[in-house]
Amino acid sequence: MRMFIIPVLTGLLLITSCSHNDLTEENKQSNNNHQANEQTTEIDKSNQPKNTNENDSKIILKKKYFNIVAEQDGKEVIQNVDNLLILVNKQSAYLPADYVPADLVRPNVRFSFGNEDIEKSYLKEEAARAMEKMFQQAETEGITLYAVSGYRSYKRQTQVFQREVETKGEEKAMEAVAIPGQSEHQTGLAMDISAESVKLDLVESFENTPEGRWLKKNAHKFGFILRYPKGKEAITGYQYEPWHFRYVGEEMAKIIYENDWTLEEFFQNAKAV
Repeated sequence: MRMFIIPVLTGLLLITSCSHNDLTEENKQSNNNHQANEQTTEIDKSNQPKNTNENDSKIILKKKYFNIVAEQDGKEVIQNVDNLLILVNKQSAYLPADYVPADLVRPNVRFSFGNEDIEKSYLKEEAARAMEKMFQQAETEGITLYAVSGYRSYKRQTQVFQREVETKGEEKAMEAVAIPGQSEHQTGLAMDISAESVKLDLVESFENTPEGRWLKKNAHKFGFILRYPKGKEAITGYQYEPWHFRYVGEEMAKIIYENDWTLEEFFQNAKAV
């Protein structure tokens, strides 16, 4: 089985990364965390250039956080499926059809469908716990959020996509719904979020609600990014979705938020070591 690192949107123009000072400050915080829990940081900051022009700097990222794929039955399939930074989009390889995250849990948050215990109420445990903290903080600030749709199996994604094709045609369907195997929902790291102000729907007008504005401003503090932002459709391949949030961890989310990047642009500015 042939293994290789898949290049990530190499045709994009390079965008300036975080300043070295920003990464240095994060490194101090990360070192404190290491002493406390001996966990390995996602970014290898020890390899950051010390005297370089900010415009030439790049994020130094361990290879395990880039998609590793193998050719299977004529299709490129992602192998490191439990990678927290897994890049799943229209240009990536496919998730295995039988992939189900091993650590799916149901976060203790409000759901648009109540207490019904169904597939889409689950997330990977790390993302679920972070979402609980985010919803709790929102609540203390007078913001009430509702989780709408999280994990989605390959089989369920097939049903969702086919229904969209039947309703809008294949071209329009692909602007709004991922084809099976290329949906972030299958990773268990993404959740669609809504509010009563938009009748718990997933609509673009959510961006103008207090809840939508709060999420856009604060989600990164809990490790989530607005995955399909306005004005970045040509990069993400999807229409603007102010309700779709993806967990990448607090450190990565901070970098992406402060640079106004998509996940694709983050990888374009990352160097594997």
